[in-house]
Amino acid sequence: MSKRNDYDYFDLDNFDDGYDSRDYRRRQPQRRQGSYNNRPAYNTNRRRRNNKKRTRNRIIIVSCGILIIILLVVMISSVFKSCFGTKQTSTPVSTETKPVATADTPKANDKKNEAQDDLSPTYFKTPQIKDDNSNGYSAYSIYVWNNQGFELFGSDEARATTYAETINGFADKLNGITVYDMVIPNHTEMGLPQRLKNSEAPSTSQAENIKSIYSKLSDKVTPVNAYNYLADHNDEYIYFGSDHHWSGLGAYYAYTAFAKTNNLPVLSLDDCTEQQIEGFTGTFTNTANGLDTDTVHYWEFPYEVTMDVTDESGNVNTYTSPYYQYAEAGSLTYGVFIMGDHPLTVLKSASENAETGKKIAVIKESYGNAFVPYLTYNYEEVHVIDFRTFGDNLVSYCQQNGIDEVLFLNGVMSANTQIQLDSMSSLFD
Repeated sequence: MSKRNDYDYFDLDNFDDGYDSRDYRRRQPQRRQGSYNNRPAYNTNRRRRNNKKRTRNRIIIVSCGILIIILLVVMISSVFKSCFGTKQTSTPVSTETKPVATADTPKANDKKNEAQDDLSPTYFKTPQIKDDNSNGYSAYSIYVWNNQGFELFGSDEARATTYAETINGFADKLNGITVYDMVIPNHTEMGLPQRLKNSEAPSTSQAENIKSIYSKLSDKVTPVNAYNYLADHNDEYIYFGSDHHWSGLGAYYAYTAFAKTNNLPVLSLDDCTEQQIEGFTGTFTNTANGLDTDTVHYWEFPYEVTMDVTDESGNVNTYTSPYYQYAEAGSLTYGVFIMGDHPLTVLKSASENAETGKKIAVIKESYGNAFVPYLTYNYEEVHVIDFRTFGDNLVSYCQQNGIDEVLFLNGVMSANTQIQLDSMSSLFD
């Protein structure tokens, strides 16, 4: 027994610490007989009284100890119940049988419903943008943050209405032709934190602008919502940091939205051969210093594509790819996509998924360059018309070339710029 226990023992048993203490004798057996023999005689009555007194005292001490222990247990239990206890409410047990999930239940159709929501022209996700809480600076018409440039956007309901009414007017003139419209958000919407757009980099909501446009399109126009597909992948390399365009990967996700809108098979990039060009210095490098250079990625297809390019002088050149294989690093690297901007570019595809005679015309500005190559997976011919320089009448061109689908594709900045709408309108003169 340790010294600590010895001290405890004597403190508690101070009523009988004499020689005949049982515990003492237990601990000191060698002295038991001698101590007993040498003990003096005691008066019997006195001894009885002392024994009764000791017994009574022991009973009182034991009773008090038991009572204290009971009180401590009750107090500890109350504390535990108040800290960790949970309220239990009496709820009736339901006897209703829950249906087993089948192919027709919402649970089985969750993914299908989610895909339909992503394509809805009224449903727009909020991009999850990583923010290190740092600030940037303004450089002319762009905002620089984390060595990347962002083109700030500003518009209102009137401009959204003007664009929608313009497309509706085009659809009326393209009688008998299926018309689609796609408006593409820029990097600011998908990559710049909202706190900066609310303060030193003022930029209005592109989601609200595009939603407003789509809500005003007539039933002759099918809106293609690529916004949600870009929002789902905004942590990937879908926009350039030194340039105002999207990347080949960003254009691919928009193509995916278009294909799914029309129930077309989607080209898989895993079946393609990825190529890349380092050292792209885009348009923002002309107005800001210290921007990171970009890498341009593009994917060669597992089927043949020929490309006829008509320049502004009417000369036609034929190539065996929708990509310019000699593109190099520098300020013109985005030109790897369909050789850059030309009045007319016709892509002819040998894809097994391209239905014979299936043709589409894409009315675009430079955002469309990275997008149109993917359509060769689904269309035998893709007629790419740059509305800024194309000189023919669009209706006549479609009739002459057997085109029965037209897609108007604009970046959000272009869709909200009147001079661009005027250029598109000239296609119908």
